[in-house]
Amino acid sequence: MTLDSDALAAAVAADIPRGAYVNLGIGLPTKVSNHFAADAGVVLHTENGMLGMGPEATGDDVDPDLINAGKVPVTELPGASYFHHADSFAMMRGGHLDCCVLGAYQVSAAGDLANWHTGRPDDIPAVGGAMDLAIGARETFVMMNLFAKDGTSKLVTACTYPLTGVRCVTRIYTDHAVFLLDRAGGVTVRDLFGIGFAELQRRVPVTLTEGSP
Repeated sequence: MTLDSDALAAAVAADIPRGAYVNLGIGLPTKVSNHFAADAGVVLHTENGMLGMGPEATGDDVDPDLINAGKVPVTELPGASYFHHADSFAMMRGGHLDCCVLGAYQVSAAGDLANWHTGRPDDIPAVGGAMDLAIGARETFVMMNLFAKDGTSKLVTACTYPLTGVRCVTRIYTDHAVFLLDRAGGVTVRDLFGIGFAELQRRVPVTLTEGSP
């Protein structure tokens, strides 16, 4: 069975070590905040100026003044702090984040990331802070559906969309598999969901190595 978005978010959260400072990108990665245990010890950073973000807010917990960078209402954990947008970007650019989790249109086998523009004339470019996060964080994880609507793989030999960052992605979490990337361009399949390795290799135009969970 392939993973739905919540199960995928839980898989990402389970891999983030205690004590890590982490930024969650807009869209699918936002859901990761809902899957940390109360004692996980992970500190979530938001691009718009907050440390100590908690899960998404619902019901009476919604405060219209307390949102993440994607304008999703969130909660705050004890000890949360707020700061200027410029200070937030200084944290991102200065190498102070252990990890960021971003969405993507494409990721290459070498770890190149394309997530801000498809190149189509009618699309609105929206790089935001993704390029700062992709290069500034010590590790960049990507969370995405493996296949586009037309069935093509979003894990590719070389990106055809405009790049956000070069050789920055180390891990890709998808609804069909978790991929580990090394700096030499090797791609190891750590986990499979609802698909066999042979079929995965047939559908993904990258040489894959079958690894152990």
